[in-house]
Amino acid sequence: MGSRPRARGEKNVEIGDRKAGKWNENLVEINGVKSRAKPEKQISFLMQGLREQLDSRQPLYRLAEAIPWEKFEQEFGAYYSEEGRPAKPVRLMVGLLLLKQMHNLGDETAVAQWVQNPYWQYFCGESQFQWGLPCDPSDLVHFRNRIGEQGVALIFGSSVLMHGERAREKEVVIDSTVQEKNVTYPVDTKLHRKIIGRCWKLADGHGVKLRRRYAKQVRQCVMAQRGRRHARTRKAALRAARKLRTIAGRLVRELGRKLPEEIRVAQAENFVLYRRVLAQKPHDTGKIYSLHEPHIYCVSKGKEHKKYEFGTKASIAMTKSRGIIVAAIAHEQNEYDGHTLPEVLAWAEAFQGERPEKGIVDRGYRGARWVGTTEILTPDKAPREQSKRERQAMKKRFPPAR
Repeated sequence: MGSRPRARGEKNVEIGDRKAGKWNENLVEINGVKSRAKPEKQISFLMQGLREQLDSRQPLYRLAEAIPWEKFEQEFGAYYSEEGRPAKPVRLMVGLLLLKQMHNLGDETAVAQWVQNPYWQYFCGESQFQWGLPCDPSDLVHFRNRIGEQGVALIFGSSVLMHGERAREKEVVIDSTVQEKNVTYPVDTKLHRKIIGRCWKLADGHGVKLRRRYAKQVRQCVMAQRGRRHARTRKAALRAARKLRTIAGRLVRELGRKLPEEIRVAQAENFVLYRRVLAQKPHDTGKIYSLHEPHIYCVSKGKEHKKYEFGTKASIAMTKSRGIIVAAIAHEQNEYDGHTLPEVLAWAEAFQGERPEKGIVDRGYRGARWVGTTEILTPDKAPREQSKRERQAMKKRFPPAR
């Protein structure tokens, strides 16, 4: 028997159903957001992908094969919504964060170098060489804020677990350093000038007409600061510094009166910061050294080439034999090194799975002998009752400085 003739619209419906079925098959779950699977377009008939073109002996290639990327996709998928525009792949964002930290780069520099380096692209999950930027540099900021401290700890913990039993040693080496921030030498006059610029921008953005902008006076005061180190012009530079502070205070108070209520509530934290900067003296403790990094502080490390460093203190713990980092913590306050040991050892225990028996430190930690069940070893003169074998073991722990 012959087939039944089709109606005009029936063929279109069937084709549409087939297309819909194929469309649904191409939906994959990425970052908790359903996005279309990107088709792998082959450049030419004989062109191979990055996996076949690159040298598999390179460290970054081998590291890409060892990292558990699926774990990150499962954990971070809960931070995304089922609706809206598809997000960037989790492997791309995590890979960029790792590359940025490994090479000590900024967000803009890391994104720019990603385009030039095929090994970086393969590390982030690309199968073909890409010519465009992987994402906007600000996407890295949003991703870090989204995963928070727990997400960063998850990435760091995964790097420790990759080493397996080699990361579990009874002795760890602990040291502290200063994580410097990208800020210029902190001078109160610079902060006052930045406060004035922010006030101008805030007023222009919300249609607030200032009684006076002081643009000419601010320019003159900034020029007068060039002579603050010379005896003839020092008094004029000091007068200009006081004038800048006065102008900044006037603008802050005027915006506090004229801004709409909702904008004033949204900017309340910034205005508190501005008032703290305007009220602080040159030799006060707990000063604000930067508007965009208000949590940094001044640390005196006693170095010959740099007396002071501006940033946050960071503690690092690594295994004695293999040098695997098992803890890295940034401290909110400039604490004595010995007081940071409980937190560092707690993180090392969490990542290693067991608490270290001995912690090897320098003389900056003197005074701390035991932290819980962990013995703290510092370089010191050997006691008389110490055996020769114990002395040799201590010498290996504290090699002479070169």
